[in-house]
Amino acid sequence: MAKEKNQEEIDEEVEQFRKDLGIKEKPQKQAKPDFREDLNKYSSIKHVIGVVSGKGGVGKSFVTGQMAAMMVRDGYKVGILDADITGPSIPKMYGVHGPAYGDDKGSYPIEAFDGTKIMSINLLLDDEEAPVIWRGPVIANAVKQFWTDVVWGDLDYLFVDMPPGTGDVPLTVFQSLPVDGVVIVTSPQDLVSMIVKKAYNMASMMNVPVLGIVENYSYMKCPHCGEKISVFGESNIDKVAAGLGLPVLGKLPIDPSYAKKEDEGKSYEIVAPFEPIMERILTALN
Repeated sequence: MAKEKNQEEIDEEVEQFRKDLGIKEKPQKQAKPDFREDLNKYSSIKHVIGVVSGKGGVGKSFVTGQMAAMMVRDGYKVGILDADITGPSIPKMYGVHGPAYGDDKGSYPIEAFDGTKIMSINLLLDDEEAPVIWRGPVIANAVKQFWTDVVWGDLDYLFVDMPPGTGDVPLTVFQSLPVDGVVIVTSPQDLVSMIVKKAYNMASMMNVPVLGIVENYSYMKCPHCGEKISVFGESNIDKVAAGLGLPVLGKLPIDPSYAKKEDEGKSYEIVAPFEPIMERILTALN
């Protein structure tokens, strides 16, 4: 029985074979194709931050809006690209309505009361309540156009509010936009470990840094005594984050006043604990 060759012997034979053929240098590895789309030429965006969740119903759009509002309060120029095409909620939260207008330069985002620039499919529809019944490729193309065809102007930060899960839109955003990092939003339930890991693994596979985790609906305070109540049970987010080597950026409470402000289109007025969250995000970016 022939002796099995080790890797060193195989490499030597391959090298000798290459010399016999007159090949002097090893072939260069082919670079991975770059699918990134060009930003609208009348726009300049310094940082792009994606906001993702492994499942729906965790308040991802709320967290997106609050992070953007916090940055505006700190003096930055901010925009929100609402990539949740079939379930847009950012315009409602900010109290903005279409139609967005355009010219030969492109389409223009609607500016909210606090100065945040917003582009969402709802700002392009004649009827805001009309369902968007599109297949995946059409939805993905619409998201690309929000990057290539929208005149964002000069922005310090663009937040991308993505639909839940790991489907077409997150894949399109990760491939097409120069995402500096993503924030994962979750809630304190038993399935959080699996859900967070799915979002984390997708970002890792696409070579997109994960800046950290925000836990929404973490607790609520008793209106009478101020005691913290874990409505969804005790959180294990610290353990999950530690296992992934990620920081917990913040834990947000259930607060009926938040929902009221969102319904009124004044989510930017919410005084939530986002200052430390944004400080940690900026630290992670730098």
